[in-house]
Amino acid sequence: MTVIRVLPPELINQIAAGEVIERPSSVVKELVENSLDAGASRIEVDIEAGGARLIRVRDDGGGIHVDELPLAVAAHATSKIGSFDDLEHVASMGFRGEALASVSSVSRFALTSRPHGQDAAFRIEVDSGRLQAARPAQHPPGTSVEVRDLFYNVPARRKFMRAERTEFAHIDDLLKSLALARGSVEFRLSHNGKPVRVWKAARDEQAELQRVAEVLGEEFPAQSLRIDHAMAGLHLSGWVGLPTASRAQADAQYFYVNGRLVRDRIVAHAVRQAYADVLFHGRHAAFVLYLELDPAGVDVNVHPAKHEVRFREQRLVHDFLFRTLHEALAQTRAGSNTLPTTEPVPALHESYAAMAPATSGAPAWPSQFSQSRLSLGVREAPLAGYAALLGEAAGSSVVHAPMPATEEGETPPLGFAIAQLKSIFVLAENAHGLVLVDMHAAHERITYEKLKSGRACSNLRSQMLLVPLGIAVSAKEAAAAEEHAEALAEWGLELSRSGPATIVVRRIPALLEGADVGQLSRDVLSELAQHGSSRRLQELENELLSTMACHGSVRAGRRLTIPEMNALLREMEATERSGQCNHGRPTWVQLSVAELDKLFMRGR
Repeated sequence: MTVIRVLPPELINQIAAGEVIERPSSVVKELVENSLDAGASRIEVDIEAGGARLIRVRDDGGGIHVDELPLAVAAHATSKIGSFDDLEHVASMGFRGEALASVSSVSRFALTSRPHGQDAAFRIEVDSGRLQAARPAQHPPGTSVEVRDLFYNVPARRKFMRAERTEFAHIDDLLKSLALARGSVEFRLSHNGKPVRVWKAARDEQAELQRVAEVLGEEFPAQSLRIDHAMAGLHLSGWVGLPTASRAQADAQYFYVNGRLVRDRIVAHAVRQAYADVLFHGRHAAFVLYLELDPAGVDVNVHPAKHEVRFREQRLVHDFLFRTLHEALAQTRAGSNTLPTTEPVPALHESYAAMAPATSGAPAWPSQFSQSRLSLGVREAPLAGYAALLGEAAGSSVVHAPMPATEEGETPPLGFAIAQLKSIFVLAENAHGLVLVDMHAAHERITYEKLKSGRACSNLRSQMLLVPLGIAVSAKEAAAAEEHAEALAEWGLELSRSGPATIVVRRIPALLEGADVGQLSRDVLSELAQHGSSRRLQELENELLSTMACHGSVRAGRRLTIPEMNALLREMEATERSGQCNHGRPTWVQLSVAELDKLFMRGR
């Protein structure tokens, strides 16, 4: 048998480096976070050969006293925490005191620093963990760290480094995320002696949004919603992209907890649920969000690279994020984000008189949907002209809702209808130019929202199973069924625990008759056990209502009158989430006069 032995300190540091320092971008992350903790207002990052040859980070932070320079590169030596209580209230980016020791053990390392108020700077060098004595150097107030020949003494690690372009791309992405985290700090990035990025310090919200635009694209500000909401000791701020600005990949998602970029399943689940009703299948939302809470409410000492956190009140955080984003996205009514204009509102030929109630007869509901729609309270249309679209069941009355308030001569956001194209699209003129509306997609969303509203206002009916169904689940899921029995009963799902890892289903929502009861129960309990909450029942109901809305909406090929088209536009303006259909596709587009001029090369 081999002999148990104590590992030498330099080997311990190299093992730690394997956990903390994955590639050059990991080094940059640790060094820049140290600069931020030092109170720097300006940080410069110089890279050579993708970080393999040189990584240099300069800052104008508080600096390090000459007597403390050896401790700065010692393992587990830090000024950021000093007790277990401090560990439970970490407010700094770094706190373990192992990053510099790990980096210096796998590179040719140098640290030069001059504290503010000191006349001289001092420099120390470390080569493969061997520390040299500090010597005087020239340096402005602040600190510089140089990392040369990364992994030169660990060939097994060096061979896993990618091409220079790839490694620099990781560093570039990292600096983008850090620049978004600290808008008040100036960042500069250069590669092989050439400036690549310069982010000036942002002094106000508009400047912060400009920095966001530089990272996520110039079009993002115009296609995003501002978020700023606080409740129960939680504060969420930032910007979320409109559903129509979704992306094919999740590469524009930045979520910060107390200034730290994190990847968290609770956060991901809450955001995914908030967008579930408006995002096209396979698309990903874009957002930059900042969550602030008491440091004692989040554990950052979970992952070696500090990418993950653990919330002490997971359900509270999840529900807060979901409700805040869900309510914000609900306000994305069609026309609410039309382009701003300084031009006077043109006089449109169509007037409000054209939107008088139509007198033509309304077609009856398709027989397979009429009874369901009536039972869910979808019998009302905003005006009689619109009843021709929604349909009117025999014996039901039409309620004439008031038009959105507008002053005389003012143009509504979506303007006034002027024509119908191919019996598919509605063409309208507004203050900015031309509006194109997919009439089926728009009416589908309107009908869907009415169905949801009707379902929410009615008493949720449940149906007793003829034979109770026993289901085998995990012990954790069985416990969740027992803990959340009352909340599940409110949704019409009656579950009871019958053993350590079994449950019995006795009642299900009537609206979900015919659903796979076993799979439904497992899905709900899985979410409850993992996240403390579940919206699976509501999602299944919404899927059914969406199908009903799709089949019951005005179809392509239907000729509409001008009053009907105008009524559709007004209803879109008043309906939540009407910018997208139930499947996440856009319901309308705006073509400005400038865009139309460009199509015809006018003004050239």
